[in-house]
Amino acid sequence: MADKRDYYEVLGVDKGADASTIKKAYYKLAKQYHPDTNPGDKVAEEKFKEANEAYEVLSDADKRAKYDQFGHAAFDPSMGGGDGGFGGFGGFGDFGDLGDILGGMFGGAFGGGQRRRNGPVPGDDIGANVTVTFEEAAFGVKKDISYNRVCRCSDCKGTGAQGGSAPETCSVCHGSGQVRRVQRMGGMSFQSTAVCDACRGTGKIIKNPCNKCRGSGQTRENKRLTVSIPSGIDNGERIALRGQGNDGRNGGPAGDLIIMVSVRSHSIFERDGYNIYCEVPLTVAEATLGAEIDVPTLEGNVKYTIPEGTQPGTRFTLRGKGIPYVNGNGRRGDLIFRASVEIPKGLSDKQKEAMKAFAESCGESNYAKHKQFFKKIFGNKEK
Repeated sequence: MADKRDYYEVLGVDKGADASTIKKAYYKLAKQYHPDTNPGDKVAEEKFKEANEAYEVLSDADKRAKYDQFGHAAFDPSMGGGDGGFGGFGGFGDFGDLGDILGGMFGGAFGGGQRRRNGPVPGDDIGANVTVTFEEAAFGVKKDISYNRVCRCSDCKGTGAQGGSAPETCSVCHGSGQVRRVQRMGGMSFQSTAVCDACRGTGKIIKNPCNKCRGSGQTRENKRLTVSIPSGIDNGERIALRGQGNDGRNGGPAGDLIIMVSVRSHSIFERDGYNIYCEVPLTVAEATLGAEIDVPTLEGNVKYTIPEGTQPGTRFTLRGKGIPYVNGNGRRGDLIFRASVEIPKGLSDKQKEAMKAFAESCGESNYAKHKQFFKKIFGNKEK
């Protein structure tokens, strides 16, 4: 027993791990090391056995309690273990929900986990893309889309049999879609189920297949829909239309249509959450003297008064002029614009003289930042 690794270490979980965590850890290891995915790999086979052994103990509350108290000795006959070694586990012949896990991973090769093909099978989801403008995303829009989907055959109503006939119950599996088998692997026996080859797991034999769907019970169609894009939706977000995906089989529900929304960039605005941002250029005179300017919004320009002495980079906020909240009952984000002071170029001689005169007329008190900057450098010395 000294060579055995700790079962918690084998599964890579803490000793306080709950049943769900243990099951997920085992699922991962079983899938990684299963002999079907590692044919001929002895190391993988041993790790698979080791994981099986660890899970068989830790997934059972009583066995786990004994293991936590006595370690591997709890199952060693030579140490008086109560379960008489792993023979007490039935030679791994009955794995309980272990079969469900492996069945889910490997197509039902281990019994209970297989999804029967003759039962209701949900349809698959379908993806589609829709592109909208910045304004359409902000305020909502209706868009026509076209996509291909799998649907129930209209001729045979999904049975796969030609009109007037019906599928017959498979004589091999008697309608279950499964046959039972026993597999031996490394000295262990697995009682398993597999898909019936005669009916391919459907439990039915179609002697007169439908001409339209060739016995599949399903065909493809092109469908058109008008989709409502809600106001406030952002780039990369998704809309799910329930039941608009592929039809299910044997009475199973249809899948969903998942629409990925792409929003075109805007020439002026940028979005962050429900707020939008832009830069508004000001002339030197507007920034110096203050002015009433036009500020762009998603609904047209609005008047805004810039105060005297506005500095470059100053931000101003227009409340409620941003993006509407999705299902926000009228609530909206803000529009934040940044003042950008544009320095004139290409001045005439007369304009340059006027600018020099203006500069000379301004004292240090008009340039507080300028004064403080040079004071830090030169102190009280003349610069």
